[in-house]
Amino acid sequence: MIQGMSIVTLPEKLFTGSRERLDASFATMAATEAENRAGVPSIKGETYTMATVMPKTANWFTYFPEDYRWSSAVSGILGSAPWGGSDVGEVDRACRPLRKSLGDDEAWFEAWRAEGERVHALARTAEDGGRKITAAAAYLRACHYLQMAERFRTPKDKLALDAYREGVECFHRFARLTERPRIEVVEVPYQGGSLPAYFVHAENTDLTRRSCMVFFDGLDITKELQYLRGVPDLVRRGIACLIVDGPGTGEAIRFRGHYLRHDYEVAGSAALDYLVTRPDVDAARIGVMAVSLGGYYAPRCASMDARFKACIAWGAIWDYHATWKRRIESGFRASMSVPGHHITWILGASSLEDALAKLEGFRLDGVVQRMRCAFLLTHGADDEQIPLRDAQALFDAVGSADKTFRIFTTEEGGSQHCQRGYMTHGTSVMYDWLAEKL
Repeated sequence: MIQGMSIVTLPEKLFTGSRERLDASFATMAATEAENRAGVPSIKGETYTMATVMPKTANWFTYFPEDYRWSSAVSGILGSAPWGGSDVGEVDRACRPLRKSLGDDEAWFEAWRAEGERVHALARTAEDGGRKITAAAAYLRACHYLQMAERFRTPKDKLALDAYREGVECFHRFARLTERPRIEVVEVPYQGGSLPAYFVHAENTDLTRRSCMVFFDGLDITKELQYLRGVPDLVRRGIACLIVDGPGTGEAIRFRGHYLRHDYEVAGSAALDYLVTRPDVDAARIGVMAVSLGGYYAPRCASMDARFKACIAWGAIWDYHATWKRRIESGFRASMSVPGHHITWILGASSLEDALAKLEGFRLDGVVQRMRCAFLLTHGADDEQIPLRDAQALFDAVGSADKTFRIFTTEEGGSQHCQRGYMTHGTSVMYDWLAEKL
């Protein structure tokens, strides 16, 4: 770990192109349409396409060596296995036929939905036969596969939303049947409505009031997928966890119309306000963490609400507007976790140009200087989505005296985006740090 010190100096400027340069990027995207998969129409009737982009490095497991996005997704699915999120035989059953349909997100949807429904049927059969342990495990895997099926399907049509809803229902069945950990389905009051969440109870502690982490998602993660990022191991350390579908993610965007917002502290403070009402939570020991784009959410929440006592940015974000300018300028020929048009959907934008306008406020400079709580930033040395220089800029700007920058190297593993290729190593580092700080 590197405590309070600078690691790299990378003066290269982020994209600051002119309006003409931006318009030219749109033209480039249209010109390469024949090389890309089927496009998705925006509200304005334009067609934006998503290229198949090869990974830049070969030092991680890529089921589809020619496609970063699909390989990254499969790596994440496999990485959830230690917490019951996948089985390699089921993953291979879904993926093997897809080798003939590289980049075809319709084929992806059908393959993963079929596997999710197959495993869902196994769960129902086991539950009907009174085999609760088998049923719970199958419900959890079915949830994961169904949500991963829906992940790349935009716009979110009835087929997509039905698959997603089925996945959520599978998780609820898992929560009811599993012996541990104890999971409550809860609602966090928010903006005259609420945000859906799970409260996962702390274990191995005799304290009446326990420390707790608020765990937000990222650009394309959900509270169900977050659970499979090691939450069972976190609560074994005596720390409860409130996993929240925040604005722009999960059920909050799909079924409640809560779009992504730059002032994410509104959601963060709402979650904290909810937790302080619980008799089993110590209000003086609440932290916040989030993954991927959550590297913007969590630092912003901790900077704007001093009640948070610890913060983890699981992957850095510094200037998200600049990140998307670069992606659009490349015609989406960039390493990305979702199709490019995903950003217009979660922002409620009418076009990519409108999305860029809405992203103007997604910058952490001038915000994180206010942070005072303990802070941990993790980042992969080979992260293809967010460059290391952005992580360095974020770390240098954070105002906390107690701050740690943990870079995962190629040699040790976990060097890809959010430690996707070595999830247990990444979560162990983060959760051991939390056990010391909360």
